[in-house]
Amino acid sequence: MTLRLLSAPPSFPLFTCHASSTTAAAARPLSLPPPPPPLPQLSSSPPTSSTPQSPLTCALHCPHFQSCSGCTHEFNLHRPDILEDATDFFRKHGVSDFTFDTCKLWGWRCRAKLAVRGSSSDPLIGLYEEGTHNVVDIPQCKAHHPNINAAVELLRQGIAELDIEPYVEDEGTGELRYVQMAVTTHNTSLPAAERYMNGKVQVTLVWNSRNENSPSSDKLNELANFLWKNGGPKSKLHLLHSVWVNFQTSTNNIIFGNRWRHLLGERDFWEHVGGIDVSLAPSSFGQANTRAFDVLLRKLQKYVPHRASVADLYAGAGVIGLSLAATRKSVKCIEINKESKASFEKTIGRLPATVDSSITWHHADASREPFLWLVGSDVVVVDPPRKGLDVSLKDALQNISSMERKVFSSFESSNSVKEEKRPWVLRAKEDSVQVGRKPPPENIPQSVPQTLIYISCGWESFKEDCKSLLSSKAWHLDKAHGFNFFPGTQSIEILAVFKRGPQKKKPGKKKKKHFGLDNP
Repeated sequence: MTLRLLSAPPSFPLFTCHASSTTAAAARPLSLPPPPPPLPQLSSSPPTSSTPQSPLTCALHCPHFQSCSGCTHEFNLHRPDILEDATDFFRKHGVSDFTFDTCKLWGWRCRAKLAVRGSSSDPLIGLYEEGTHNVVDIPQCKAHHPNINAAVELLRQGIAELDIEPYVEDEGTGELRYVQMAVTTHNTSLPAAERYMNGKVQVTLVWNSRNENSPSSDKLNELANFLWKNGGPKSKLHLLHSVWVNFQTSTNNIIFGNRWRHLLGERDFWEHVGGIDVSLAPSSFGQANTRAFDVLLRKLQKYVPHRASVADLYAGAGVIGLSLAATRKSVKCIEINKESKASFEKTIGRLPATVDSSITWHHADASREPFLWLVGSDVVVVDPPRKGLDVSLKDALQNISSMERKVFSSFESSNSVKEEKRPWVLRAKEDSVQVGRKPPPENIPQSVPQTLIYISCGWESFKEDCKSLLSSKAWHLDKAHGFNFFPGTQSIEILAVFKRGPQKKKPGKKKKKHFGLDNP
C-alpha cells in the first residue's frame, strides 16, 4: 500500500463573500489560531437545475493550494467538473433524474492522517507534495474542521517544547511518524446547532517504536501529557477528546502498526449518523465528511424495504447496516478487518430497545465464496474501497440468476442441512457477533438479492463495475445520487440502486387524436 495521506482530498477555502462573523474569537492558550467565522453553505439540488454560483463565491482561496496534494481545483467547489461526466453516464444508462447533494464546502473534514517530518524546532505536519515524499506543512488547511487545525498547532508546540524528533524516512529514525486527528461532533449537552463547531479531537500519535516499553516511552508520555494539559477538559481551551498511540516500526509506507494504546481522555469515540449512535475506534475506518455521510445514509434508507433481509458487504464497523436495523427483518455485516468488531459491539449496545431484527457481524472476506453471503438476503449493500468490487463478488452478482435457480433446486431436492466443513466459513461463524432474534433456519427456502445498492468513492472503478453488471442483463440501474464528500477535488461519492433484470422500456406517451371542426 503506497502512502498518499488524505488521498481522498483535503484543503478547503476561506472564501471572501457574504460570510459574516457571529462569534468573537475565543482567547486561546499557546497562541492557537481562533476558529474561522461561519461560512455560507449550499443546499442540495439536481445537477441540471442548480442555482448558478459565482466562481469566486465557491472558491478555495487556500494558501497551501498547488503545493499541497490534497485539493486539485480552486473554483466551483459546489460543482466539481466530474459532475458532468456522472450526469451523462447515468443518463445513458437509463437514469435521467440523477441528483447531487452538497453540504459544507469548507471545514468539512473531520478525520485526517498527517505526516510529521522536519525538525523538533521546525516540524512539518501535513501531506506529501504530489509525486514525492516531501511533506507540505498545512497549518491553515481549509478542508479541515477548525479544531483539527487548532490541535495540529498544539501538537506543533508540544514537539518544539519537548524536543520530540520527527521521523526521518530515509534513515528510519526519529520518534513521531504520523498523527491522526478525528473530530466527534456528538455532544448531547449542547444544542444541535452548536455541536459541529464545538467538536472534540481524538489524537492518535504514531510512534516509531515497537511498544510502550521502548527507550523513548518517557517522551511519548510527556507529549501526551502536554497535549492533555493544554487541550484537555481542565485547560482554558477544551479542545481534545482523547489521546491514543499506535506503535509502528515498519519501513514501508503503511501508516499504522498493529499495536494501539489508549493514553488519556475518553476511551469511546461516538458519532451520530444515519439516526444511530456509532462507536469508532481509532483503528476503524470512518468517513471524513460526517455531515455528507449522514445525508447519504438517510437517502439510502428510503431504498431498503421494511422487513427486508440485508447483507452489508465491506461493512467496516457496520455503520451502514446498523442504520437500517430498526425496521428490517435481518442485517448481516461482513468485514475483513477484525479490529472493527469491538466498535460494532459497542454500537449495537446503543441501538433503540425497540429494534427486533436479527443482527450479525462476521469477520470474513466477502470476496471468498461471495454466494455464501448473498444467499438469504433481499437487499445487498456494497461499499468497496476506491478500487471497486473484488472480481469474485462482481462475477457472483453478474451470475445472480443462475445462483437463484441453484438455491431453489437444491432446496427442492433436499431439506437436510449439510454439515459445513469449509475452514474459512467455520472461522467466520466462530468469530461472529449475534444479537436480536435468531436468523431463519437454514432448511427453509433462501432468498437471493433483488436490490443491489452500490456506494462508491471511486468514480472510474464504479463506471467499470456498473457496465459489467449491466452487460450481464442480471441488473438494471434504477436510481443514482451523487454527494460532494470531498469539495476541492475531483472525487464524488455515488449511491446507485440496481434492480434485478434488464431495464424495462418506459411506455411512450400516446398521441392524442386531433379532430377537425366538422367532426363531432
